[in-house]
Amino acid sequence: MTFLIQQTLLYAVPLMIVALAGVFAERSGIINLALEGIMIFGAFVGVLFVNLTQTLPVFADAKAAGNWVALQGYEILAMVVAALFGAIFSLLLSFASVNLKADQTIGGTALNLMAPALVLFLIRIIANQNTLQMNGDAASWFMLKNSLFGMKRTEKGNFLWETFVNKSYIATYVCILLFILLSILLYKTRFGLRLRSCGENPQASDSLGINVYKMRYAGTTISGALAGMGGFVYALTTANCASTGDVAGFGFLALAVMIFGNWKPLNIAGASLLFGLFKCIAAAYTSIDINGDGVYLLTEIGVSQHVYRMLPYIITLVVLAFTSKKSRAPKAEGIPYDKGQR
Repeated sequence: MTFLIQQTLLYAVPLMIVALAGVFAERSGIINLALEGIMIFGAFVGVLFVNLTQTLPVFADAKAAGNWVALQGYEILAMVVAALFGAIFSLLLSFASVNLKADQTIGGTALNLMAPALVLFLIRIIANQNTLQMNGDAASWFMLKNSLFGMKRTEKGNFLWETFVNKSYIATYVCILLFILLSILLYKTRFGLRLRSCGENPQASDSLGINVYKMRYAGTTISGALAGMGGFVYALTTANCASTGDVAGFGFLALAVMIFGNWKPLNIAGASLLFGLFKCIAAAYTSIDINGDGVYLLTEIGVSQHVYRMLPYIITLVVLAFTSKKSRAPKAEGIPYDKGQR
């Protein structure tokens, strides 16, 4: 059960933070279909940053000394860098949508096509192969382990410790904290109210002195930062610390989570856990011992591995088929704002 909960969190948290990224953009009135592409770009930048800086004396010495506090700070720094470049990349969508009043769906699709091509091009230049890998592995650099807290390797803590601390990543909990804080920002502050008003009735917002263009830029930039960070967290925790120009459709799954969650953070958190569970089953069904009795039931029932791998996407289609009619998107999303229109 510990393994199942840990792995579910590893898959659910990137989905959750990227789905919230979509909420910020769409609540401001911009459809951000580019979440997949921004995740790919953020994963590349984060992995490249770690790869280039692992050889610097300050980080190499921290690793040699087993200074896990410094290494966790290094991990958070890499998340910040990925978020920064994700925000910069999202400005392409903002400019096309706000300044050029281009079709937002086409703009997002264009970024989704451009990101993997650009990333693979850069990886070929940098690494002369199709994969950019961190030096070493994230388990030895960034994973929290019992030995870091003075415990013996064979020593085990209680259920909560083994589930939420041992073999976990600080990035997971940073994302959860950000999710809570940004949800409060979106729904409990003046900035959040103004942002949401621009996605519902931008003309009314403008009449009250709110700069709709700036708010839409702000919403899409925050969206890009969160998606870039989510891409790096995905690469760090579930993609073997590598950037390959692909995030296994997580950006599109995050869009499904956002719609299923009806653009509300609490619903999105629950939907992320559901989708994360099925992603966990798809990726690690041979290692899941539900009852702790040494029986791997999902392997023994004889279902093809391809069925398990399709399961998250089948669930996505089924859930959207039954819930999309009840979803209420922001009224003005996808509609370019014209200041002269009333």
